[in-house]
Amino acid sequence: MLSRLIPALLATSLLIGVPGQSTADEVLPACPEIFAHGGYPSGPDPWERDQVRQPNNPTALADYRARGAVGVEADVQLTRDGTKAVMWHNDTSNALTGSKAPINTLWWNAGTDKLNGRTLKVGPYQGEVVYTLRQYLDAIHGLNMVPLIEVKGAAKQSLLHSDTAIRDRAWSELLDPIAERIGRQEIMLYTHDAALKPVLAERAAAAGLAGVVAGGPHRPVWPDTVDWEEPPPSWQGNESSWQAALANQPQRIATDWPAELAEWLAGRCQ
Repeated sequence: MLSRLIPALLATSLLIGVPGQSTADEVLPACPEIFAHGGYPSGPDPWERDQVRQPNNPTALADYRARGAVGVEADVQLTRDGTKAVMWHNDTSNALTGSKAPINTLWWNAGTDKLNGRTLKVGPYQGEVVYTLRQYLDAIHGLNMVPLIEVKGAAKQSLLHSDTAIRDRAWSELLDPIAERIGRQEIMLYTHDAALKPVLAERAAAAGLAGVVAGGPHRPVWPDTVDWEEPPPSWQGNESSWQAALANQPQRIATDWPAELAEWLAGRCQ
């Protein structure tokens, strides 16, 4: 009896396969493209531990590209009165050389505390400078990567300014670099700020950039459930949420752990 059961058991085991891996006849879903997001600490006084891992400079872009990302979530701020759109996550100049101050109170290239030329003091990209939006879009295009850029809420200082001249200059500083390049590269723009959202949509549409702010399946999903901290926590708490996201066959997935996600996807998609 046992001798007759063994072939059947072997056949069943082949059909079941190993959890997380595909069998020979299984059709795997297409692998989503990975977008990297540089984590920001989630605990108290996060600025004291922040290592400025956000992909807002060319060194970070190349690093995340090497980890398997084809796109990144980045951040744009505006210096005082909308004079320069710059790639920076935090609302202040903390972690940069020079004095600490809100970004929207600093001039880009004027004054003793100007933002231009300051360098990072901490983290894996120490020594890098703050880049303008134009410089950044050229750099990410050179790496054949796609930016998803968040307009930070502090940019309201100029984007929603009561002075029409300041307001218009700020929107031009934000949208002109994109309009100049949208014919050659994909660029996505968004904001979490409730006051900025409708104005961003209106201004983008008026500039012929409605597609840049439009939602849709080309936007990455965000399945991470593990809060970022410094030093970095284990990625493994994300496995169940990654699996649930993959089951929906998204085009793109954003994560704080791009290299780990790329390795985890191997054998689960193609």
